[in-house]
Amino acid sequence: MTRADVIVIGGGIAGLSAAGMLAQDASVLVLEAEPHLGYHATGRSAAIFIRNYGNAVLRSLNAASAPVLESPVGGDASLLSPRGELLIATRDELQALDDYVAGAAGLHVLTAQQAVELVPILRPERIAGAVIEWDAQDIDVDRMLAGYTRLLKAQGGEIVTGAKVSAITRHNEVWQVHVGKDVFTAPVVVNAAGAWAAEVGQMAGALPVPLQPLRRSAAILPAPEGHDPREWPLFVSASEQWYAKPEAGKLMVSPAEEDPQPAHDAWADDMVLAEGLHRFEQAVTVPVTRVETTWAGLRTFAVDRTPVVGFDNRAPGFFWLAGQGGYGVQTAPALSLLTAALIRGEQSDLPESVIAALDPVRFDTPLQT
Repeated sequence: MTRADVIVIGGGIAGLSAAGMLAQDASVLVLEAEPHLGYHATGRSAAIFIRNYGNAVLRSLNAASAPVLESPVGGDASLLSPRGELLIATRDELQALDDYVAGAAGLHVLTAQQAVELVPILRPERIAGAVIEWDAQDIDVDRMLAGYTRLLKAQGGEIVTGAKVSAITRHNEVWQVHVGKDVFTAPVVVNAAGAWAAEVGQMAGALPVPLQPLRRSAAILPAPEGHDPREWPLFVSASEQWYAKPEAGKLMVSPAEEDPQPAHDAWADDMVLAEGLHRFEQAVTVPVTRVETTWAGLRTFAVDRTPVVGFDNRAPGFFWLAGQGGYGVQTAPALSLLTAALIRGEQSDLPESVIAALDPVRFDTPLQT
């Protein structure tokens, strides 16, 4: 039986960043079910930081994360590099574009010709509206994950991989987390299990937080003939029917689907991918002639599209760090700091309204008698 002050279930960017922050003054143990850290959502991220992405709560988290991404803990160089995000709208998508602009800041309106100057393969006749967020930046996710891992280990934290949790029990105010025949104990358990977070919560007898994993697929295409896309911005349809991002001299294209799935090791659906690539083809002047590789990941959302962060009010010492959806990497710095503050009983720099919006108690309903 191994004892710690805090057990973190999940070795993705959410769990490792929180563990790194908590290890400053506590013994922390991370349990990761897979053989490698960051195997699921973290390792399949689009790796882009978009300040205007998400609802008002998420935009607050984005703003709070930006300084840490620019100056990471441990004195590492910035994790961000220039990219930009270009949103284009057909006539049918103008309302979606207007809705996005209404809640955003730092956007610049472009003409169709200006959009084509940035991404030469776009069809100008299909562009009824366009805006760009110049501050959108690439995130070096590998270096970010490695930085938090180093921070955790430097402070004495431990990581156990291949550690799939089979049961969670509680006795004398201490949690017992069972991994096969091994038992790990701690007064606090952090549920950062991504697509498996609802399952972990159920094991602990915690609130039935309504979390749903949604599949999103992607494909790597060769660079369009005669073009070098490395300096292009990420470009996306205003109603998010597809998006494309330069990736090592090639193009990553996603159908941007959100298909409900059970928690599993996701893979791309060929038909969904084909339909998404067809939508992409309608917006550009070059055909898709070859797909080099495909993959998919699960983005797990609560029903209100806001992360779930805070202590459970039915399972003492059980802490939710889940439901980050497609924002997990870019909000990890802010949520890790919040997690550490709440577990220590300290004041957070985030507004009280944001902390309240994240609290899992919002999903509590009176028990039926």
